[in-house]
Order: sequence, then structure tokens, then C-alpha cells
Amino acid sequence: MRAVVTRVKNASVEIGGKVNGSIGQGFLVLLGVGPGDTEEQAAKLADKICGLRVFEDEAGKMNRNLEAVAGSLLVVSQFTLYADTKKRRPGFTGAAKPDLAEPLYRTFMADCEALGFHVEHGEFGADMQVFSQNDGPVTILLDTDHM
Repeated sequence: MRAVVTRVKNASVEIGGKVNGSIGQGFLVLLGVGPGDTEEQAAKLADKICGLRVFEDEAGKMNRNLEAVAGSLLVVSQFTLYADTKKRRPGFTGAAKPDLAEPLYRTFMADCEALGFHVEHGEFGADMQVFSQNDGPVTILLDTDHM
């Protein structure tokens, strides 16, 4: 699984002009699922993201995690994280097919909720408009193949 995690002051996702999910302070997570990904990887990634200490403490150091700031997550499925960019026109055959990807997307969100966090989300496979007010900015790329 691959995730682009952005620390945000707020973020939302719209589908067809209507807000589908919205959060205040927390993480915007763009989540891609690969063909070999598992529920165990989803749980490991959820734990890693929810535990990231990238929020500032009283001294201005990135030392607080999502729990310490009472943050939430906005999770948006993002198959394009598996783009093959060898050519100018990217190919996306490296992403998992929907029958595997959607359940793992949902598993990841459930794992974050099980850790005690509020999760908002987009709609798998939908045409979405994502809005965010980045904080920092702080953006981190995670890949379960490298964790």
C-alpha cells in the first residue's frame, strides 16, 4: 500500500458538488492499494500513520501525534499512486483491481477507527474534488514495501 499523508488545518472531498467528507486538523491521506497488498499491511499502515509525530509541541518541534492534537483523518482512494511513469502517458496497471482495492481501502479506514480516530472519506472510484489547507506544509510518502 502507498499513502501520501499531508498534515492539514482542514480538508474536504466533494463528489458531484456535494461535500462527502470534511475534517479540521489532522491528516489528508491519499491511499493507493497494490495487487499484493494484505489486511495485515493495512493495519500496519494505519498504525504508522496514526502514530506519526509530525504536529508541533510547545517548543515548536514536530513531536506530537494525531491523538495529542485530537486530529481526524480524511482518506481518499488514489490508484494513481501506482502510476508507471516510464512514458509520458502514465499507465496504471500496477494498481490493484477494484475487487481487492476497495475492501482494503475500507479495512484501512476501519483500522484507523479501531485505533480511536474519527475518519471521513471519499467514495471509492468516484470523480472527486479534494480540498485542503496544508499545515507546514508537511507531506510524507509511505509505502508498506519499505516499512
